[in-house]
Amino acid sequence: MGRLALAAITSLWVIPMSIIVNHIVPDPYMDEIFHVPQAQQYCNGNFSSWDPMITTPPGLYCLSLAHVASLFPGMLLMRTTSQLFSEACSASVLRSTNAVFAVLCGVLVYEIIRFLGPSLSDRKATLMALVMSLYPLHWFFTFLYYTDVASLTTFLAMYLACLRRRYILSAVFGTLAILIRQTNVVWMLFVACSGVLDFTLDSPRKMDKQKVNKDLHQSIDRKEATLRSNLRNRKPDNNLDTRDSFDRGKSVSSAEDTSGLVYDVYDVISTSWNMKWKILFKFSPFIVVVVAFGIFILWNGGIVLGAKEAHVVSPHFAQIMYFSLVSALFTAPLHFSVEQVRNLLQELRRNWPLSLLLTLVALVAGFASVHFFSLAHPYLLADNRHYPFYLWRKIINAHWLMKYMLVPVYVYSWFSILTLLAKTRSKIWVLVYFLATCAVLVPTPLIEFRYYTIPFYIFMLHSCVRSSGYTTWLLTGTIFVCINVFTMAMFLFRPFKWSHEDGVQRFIW
Repeated sequence: MGRLALAAITSLWVIPMSIIVNHIVPDPYMDEIFHVPQAQQYCNGNFSSWDPMITTPPGLYCLSLAHVASLFPGMLLMRTTSQLFSEACSASVLRSTNAVFAVLCGVLVYEIIRFLGPSLSDRKATLMALVMSLYPLHWFFTFLYYTDVASLTTFLAMYLACLRRRYILSAVFGTLAILIRQTNVVWMLFVACSGVLDFTLDSPRKMDKQKVNKDLHQSIDRKEATLRSNLRNRKPDNNLDTRDSFDRGKSVSSAEDTSGLVYDVYDVISTSWNMKWKILFKFSPFIVVVVAFGIFILWNGGIVLGAKEAHVVSPHFAQIMYFSLVSALFTAPLHFSVEQVRNLLQELRRNWPLSLLLTLVALVAGFASVHFFSLAHPYLLADNRHYPFYLWRKIINAHWLMKYMLVPVYVYSWFSILTLLAKTRSKIWVLVYFLATCAVLVPTPLIEFRYYTIPFYIFMLHSCVRSSGYTTWLLTGTIFVCINVFTMAMFLFRPFKWSHEDGVQRFIW
């Protein structure tokens, strides 16, 4: 019932908004001027044609062919197109590909939420999936012919299949995700690593260790029960530490929490080594795809297909700082609440010497990132149609001190994100997530909030936000709706013109 309701509710805003956008902006706009003609070449059967300005593989165009083919008989009956298949590939029909993916994406989010939180009610899971479907970067590009929505949908399908341990199917969806956007190879590696972690943690060896620990705790509980009964018959002694063994164990664990990551790494490596042939066999589909992608990079001379001079890999470490703050602001009720600030302060006090050291290291790394590795791409400086143009000029570059003043906010945002994840996932999983996010964002010289979508969704799916009340989710959804109304109104109803170029320009993410 949940997935059907979700698909129906999502369609209620996808269909009318698609009609409005296609009515006001019927012609291809921005990057669509490359994607739409290329897809139309495929509709004409000209598969050897390729626009050298396109940087991504042709996966979206192939999916659009299948989508148009499914609509073509109905279009003929309704006489909305001629007998020629190529004429059915209009900009509006191609855009509807993403409308279909948006509905599928919402259903996949719902399925993943239900898998990760089986105790959640259908109503709560449906609300969470609906709110995530309204994520501004995802919602806006649902109505344009970009690769973002299809990329997210295929990633979620890959991840859900891996969670269900259908690794061959997961690798197939991963291949499709890479054919849509090649940086998804990093997210395929993340999914594979996550699968290996889950696989090793549920191994018989691991289960035996957990059984031994359980038996040990039961033995301790019996001993402490006897100890408490004896203490009741004795005169209280203020100098006696009457905390039971289990509480002392918890305090020791807290004190030794800093070594948890090292232990997790050692434990996973040792367990994986003992199961190496089984793991290689289970995850061989991922290995084949990654090796094939490596061969492609060698053949292509890089990861980007076209316009290589404008997409040179650069060490843009400030990008991960921007991601943390943008993601935290989008979900401000989670990160900037009094409760979350209190939780972070408690975490810092729990082992304050190491926490202080980590905070200082993070601040130094943040200052170094914005000072030495804060890049201003020519597209960012010249194109006033994008919101990052104004954020760069009016905020980040408003004063030479501003980019340094934002560093503590960046660090707080990252600490908040990682802390929320660490409450539900192991430290090694959180580390893999952080490294994957860095691997995708750091080499990217251009500030594009669209690139933040997949790591944001992973955070929302896995953090302890699942246990947040309805109020938090409703507040987050309200923020998303307000941002969506503003950005879409600016796009549709505030066009402007350039003096040096013909045509209407519009504000876009």
